Amino acid sequence: MTATLLATHRVEKPWGRHKLWPGFADPAADGDPVGEIWFQTPGDSTPDLLIKYLFTSEKLSVQVHPNDEQAHAAGLPRGKDECWVILDAEPDSTIALGTKQPVDRETLRAAALDGSIEDLLDWKPVKAGDFLYSGSGTIHAIGAGITLVEVQQNSETTYRLYDYGRPRELHLDQGIAVAEPVPYVPNPMPGKVADDRAILVEGPKFVLERWEGGHRKVKLPEGVTGWLVPLKGEGVADGVPFRAGDCLTLEGGAELEAAMGSDLLFAYPGNRRI
Repeated sequence: MTATLLATHRVEKPWGRHKLWPGFADPAADGDPVGEIWFQTPGDSTPDLLIKYLFTSEKLSVQVHPNDEQAHAAGLPRGKDECWVILDAEPDSTIALGTKQPVDRETLRAAALDGSIEDLLDWKPVKAGDFLYSGSGTIHAIGAGITLVEVQQNSETTYRLYDYGRPRELHLDQGIAVAEPVPYVPNPMPGKVADDRAILVEGPKFVLERWEGGHRKVKLPEGVTGWLVPLKGEGVADGVPFRAGDCLTLEGGAELEAAMGSDLLFAYPGNRRI
């Protein structure tokens, strides 16, 4: 078994924050706000999944991602399905997913150009503990005042449809082409399979489990990497200590010991649980 503690990469964003989350050092008060922290695997490899923390003080752009087939047609390695575990949110925080009603692509383009796209979107209130899955093609925008963990296919192909007047590039042609401007349909959650193990996502692109603390044996098929994300608590995986705010990759078979009261995410590529 190989357990590897991943390095972090801090990403400055105009919508980021100077006050992050326990386990992460805050940026300097006179520095740029940090919006994302990525966990990076060693070397030049591009693994199937990417894990991030996001910290928002303003709305993110209205955006959409291609699916695998669309990405391949554009010469890209993969599309982008993603999901979010909400750790904290202000009382009025929202995330937009899909449109309130089906709209045609010309209406969507016109709304993106004049800003009325905000009114077309279905803004859903969120709170700590919520979970949302955003498949490729889903028009979405993460709102202000949210701290979350994002599990995604390892792709940064983002087509911005609208950015509230910020001076950043938009990608209307690409985004309109891949967008599905229809109401959001939640991905069904399989639920608990044991008292200490719940399945949040089972396919099509990855599986995401949520574990409680205690002793656990993990067995991954050859060539499959798993990502362990401790949200709360601490522990040891094959001699490698971890705590909340860390992320480890696991390969092969391992023994894991997490303190009681811990809250852990475990993600791996594929469309079925192992």
